[in-house]
Amino acid sequence: MKISIGANIFDGPWGGGNLFFKNFVTHFRNKGHNVINNLSEKDIDIILLTDPRKESESSSFTHKDIYKYLKYINPNTIVVHRINECDERKSTNGVNSFYLNANKVADYTVFVSSWIKDIYKSFGMNIDKSKVILGGGDSDIFNKNKKSKWNGNEKLKIVTHHWSSNENKGFEIYQELDSMLDNELFEFTYIGNLPSSINLKNTIVINPIHGKNLSDELKNHHLYITASKNEPSGNHHIEAAQCGLPILYLNSGGIPEYCEGFGISYNKQNLREKIIEISKNYEHYCKELDKYPFSNNQLHSEYEELFKKLIINRKVKNSKINKMFKFIVNFQFYLKKLLNLSKNL
Repeated sequence: MKISIGANIFDGPWGGGNLFFKNFVTHFRNKGHNVINNLSEKDIDIILLTDPRKESESSSFTHKDIYKYLKYINPNTIVVHRINECDERKSTNGVNSFYLNANKVADYTVFVSSWIKDIYKSFGMNIDKSKVILGGGDSDIFNKNKKSKWNGNEKLKIVTHHWSSNENKGFEIYQELDSMLDNELFEFTYIGNLPSSINLKNTIVINPIHGKNLSDELKNHHLYITASKNEPSGNHHIEAAQCGLPILYLNSGGIPEYCEGFGISYNKQNLREKIIEISKNYEHYCKELDKYPFSNNQLHSEYEELFKKLIINRKVKNSKINKMFKFIVNFQFYLKKLLNLSKNL
């Protein structure tokens, strides 16, 4: 199978979307599939549209480029649109309507959470040919091997990590947590980029790291917190859960779909209370994390199964069309002969 993804891939820490496609390409190539990120070849089976915005540095082609490809090069190529972006995520305007229009080129749509699916459904998107495929992390890197265990007496080490410094990552929550660190109960580490306006006085701040270095750092801690608001999916909480860290999360966006049962939801007003609550039930949540289901293996298997099904369905459809076309041609031929014969009688 030849798959073209509409994404440019960058090395180093670069956010969850970039990591998704880096792992996606590795998996499908290891399975023997041909993965490219352009529309220059004539025999593409699947086009995976991601960010259709031309100005996005991560986008390698747009929905308009796909229209041209289908019209002039290969009309039988199947287009799958993966939707992981919305106005609610970064407080923008026009993204939802733009994606709604771009989605018209798609044969099938994949949403990264039920939350974002409901947003586009409310905007009038046809979701008959769609499904939710929840994200996953690389369990070869993010796992419980050599994870630090909390003995219940030492300081509870809390951690989070973000590549983006967008305000919806919830920095006011991290500031609130920072202000609590004047006691002996817990400490907080922030990994990643911070807005210039944010000053965490009592927090350990580490520059962005990724891969094994990030995994090792997460496993030096006991509890994970995410303050992301309106996040359709995200990777940070998945990686933490795979490393065996119970999660404190806001009841916002698609994140609860990944975290429910593996930690506790909180808000700014009850943050301290919820930290104490989860610490009292710490062993319970650690055991629950043994059943954490979201991994790259599960994610890629769902995509591979979907692509194969779509290709088979397209071949069946084309076969039926060809048979119908031949029937019509033959019918017209014999009808003409019959009419000519009747004239001669």
